[in-house]
Amino acid sequence: MDARSDNEPNRSSASARPVDTEAARAAFEAVDPPAYLARAKLTPNAEAVLQKRYLKRGDDGLVCETPSQLFWRVATHVARAELLFPGGTPQRALAVAEEFYEMMAAAKFLPNSPALTNSGRANAMLSACFVLPVEDTVEGIFDSVKATALIQKSGGGTGFDFSRLRPKGDRVGDGAGTTEGPLSFLKVFSKAGESIQQGAFRRGANMGILRVDHPDILDFITIKDDLTTLTNYNISVAITDRFLDDLSRDPGTVHQVKNPRTGEWRPLKRRDGAGKELSEAWTVGEMWASIIAHAHATGEPGVVFIDRINARNPIPNMGPIEATNPCGEQPLHPYDSCNLGSINVGSLVRGTGSDARFDWDELRMLTQAATRFLDNVIEVNHYPIPEIERMSKQTRRIGLGVMGFADALYQLGIPYDSEEGTEFGEELMRVLDEESHLASELLADERGEFPAWKGSEWEKQGRRLRNSYTTTIAPTGTISILAGCSGGIEPMFSLAFLRQVMADSTGRPTVLRELNHVFERVARERGLLSDALVEQLCQEGSLAHVEGIPEEMRRVFVTAHDIAPHWHMRMQAAFQRHCDASISKTINFPREASVEDVRRIYDLAVDLGVKGVTVYRDGCRDQQPMALTGSQRRVEAVAEPAKAAAPGPLADIKPMKLPEIMPSLRIRQMTPFGNMHVKVSVDPILGREREVFAQLGKGGDIANSDLEAICRLLSLWLRANGTLQDALKQLEGIGSSLTVPTKEGRIMSLADGLATALQRYLTAKSEFGLEALLLGRVSPDTGNGVHVQQKSQAYKLKCPSCQNVLSFEEGCVKCHGCGYSQC
Repeated sequence: MDARSDNEPNRSSASARPVDTEAARAAFEAVDPPAYLARAKLTPNAEAVLQKRYLKRGDDGLVCETPSQLFWRVATHVARAELLFPGGTPQRALAVAEEFYEMMAAAKFLPNSPALTNSGRANAMLSACFVLPVEDTVEGIFDSVKATALIQKSGGGTGFDFSRLRPKGDRVGDGAGTTEGPLSFLKVFSKAGESIQQGAFRRGANMGILRVDHPDILDFITIKDDLTTLTNYNISVAITDRFLDDLSRDPGTVHQVKNPRTGEWRPLKRRDGAGKELSEAWTVGEMWASIIAHAHATGEPGVVFIDRINARNPIPNMGPIEATNPCGEQPLHPYDSCNLGSINVGSLVRGTGSDARFDWDELRMLTQAATRFLDNVIEVNHYPIPEIERMSKQTRRIGLGVMGFADALYQLGIPYDSEEGTEFGEELMRVLDEESHLASELLADERGEFPAWKGSEWEKQGRRLRNSYTTTIAPTGTISILAGCSGGIEPMFSLAFLRQVMADSTGRPTVLRELNHVFERVARERGLLSDALVEQLCQEGSLAHVEGIPEEMRRVFVTAHDIAPHWHMRMQAAFQRHCDASISKTINFPREASVEDVRRIYDLAVDLGVKGVTVYRDGCRDQQPMALTGSQRRVEAVAEPAKAAAPGPLADIKPMKLPEIMPSLRIRQMTPFGNMHVKVSVDPILGREREVFAQLGKGGDIANSDLEAICRLLSLWLRANGTLQDALKQLEGIGSSLTVPTKEGRIMSLADGLATALQRYLTAKSEFGLEALLLGRVSPDTGNGVHVQQKSQAYKLKCPSCQNVLSFEEGCVKCHGCGYSQC
């Protein structure tokens, strides 16, 4: 039988006699949870995030659901699956729904965002992760584009392997035509994804993968040197065992690539500035160095060890795994999906101080219930296309993980960067993995094993499981805010945040300082808590430079930037040793980290057996590519021969659509027509200017209309990815009959005044960093003699919604203040 064809349904499903589903639903579903169940207890910020993203709205656009009603909606929808199996009475479904509700309302377990958003609604898609094939045919490519749109409109993320596509310049059909290669189609997928909006705070998330032995690998590695390219894609290189063997044996080995159409292997040749192939070839050592250099410069590409993933795949009978979901924690077969959920382990610590202990028994009970919840999701899920439904029900893959890990360490008094910390992490994952397998075995006894079980590694081991995979460590960006805990297995990014929790009658948000709840308790008990301490932590995030903190307390309450990168990697490896799927984790580096520092982590990843690596060096995303001659670009620290692009046809330039909320900066400038007030809108993710608005105080209608026309054209240029620097060259120095002396020199015209104001902004941005401007620590109005506080923090990027600092964790950028996230 073909590995990808349908297998026979499992015995229990085939013999099940479901009760009348509609009547049963009416017996246990209601608008409100039963009065005897506890109401959901959430922080003000969690309630604000629920209001913005999850709660139902009526036809008038107003929220018409409470948090408790949301959790009951999810619990009853997922518990409906109980009615599909023998013994599935309405009473049984009600009892299961109550159990599901209680663990969500108590913030001890939460499923992935699509389940919270879509449960109980028509055509409810509850899964978060998908992988789609990219076949080497026009029909296959655009079938996947269509499927992507269907997935992403409901909140799912997609991964693709573009390695099956023939390389650039390869023959197409029997004629003389040639293909543009996989990167051109990657851009097609990206453009299609940009038009799919997943809600107010969630853009389409994607992963693009190319094998290290594909002929177009060099162009793939450099494609995101321009950070305005593929902004809705993460990219990773699929590293093979053959490559690692060559690298280990002799880094000077010539790197071989394979044409996917012909199967022909050949050396990867160097090219000159005009793109002409040379006689010299790349070595595997140089290829590894290139991947690392670009990761150091921009955070991408990441790497996935694809052969290592397949060697540990318990269902090889379903074919090879080629790609992962957007954040890398779910390697999936083509057309497969996974629904995720996370247990808040920070809520399982009992006692305080020296009496603190972890409740392993409750972890086991929650794991049993959560495994059942996620298996039920497979039954009640609406799948976007039939191919995904068939594969998902063949493998019955689920992804149970944890969040609140850093909180648990704080409560237990264990430093994250310690042997004790990694040992606790490994034991935590071991218990979760073993207990979820036991839960899956019980479900198999009750409902039958997953259909692809026959021929799997589980069959060879004599274990009947309901699910082919049960565990993963996924990003928990928004659900960790709902649970009031730290995200995934990441350390805390900061001990204190500015959070927007509500709006007043004028619509202005109320901003409150929020402190990590464990640190707050300990600091209060020790008499250390003060407004000044909280203010300093809001600025710096860490205790590293705070005076008067006991050393043992400073040692325990470490944050992401206090922890050496190798401890990040060791923690990832500790969890990976007992995880069916993979780990979403970011290895953080300080801004001053060298390429060699990043190389050591990549080499350590090879040695420790993890399935992938994602790194982020502070500030690397706000270093924009520097334009060189023609269309060449470079990024700081990428040491490779310059490549000149051959002239091509004119591109179809279209201004991008901007989000409704963007941060801006104000500059005041004297002009011959009076004071000009200039506002520059900035993309906080990329650090690029996108719009310019200006007004004159007393300039008259004609001058103001001329200024509006200039700003409209300038904004159009910026939204089409033109640079502010190039525009200023055209504006500065334009003369007129009216001039005015200023401290910046004589302003010759309206256009010259605008150019002067914008140049002051660029000078301040270059000297002090974008964050300093956005936070108001620096003002372009004050010139060069400005005072800057915390200049070392100038690498941080701001949330476009609430202006809080964005963190890079779990393969995503996210805001701990308002719940904004982008993967």
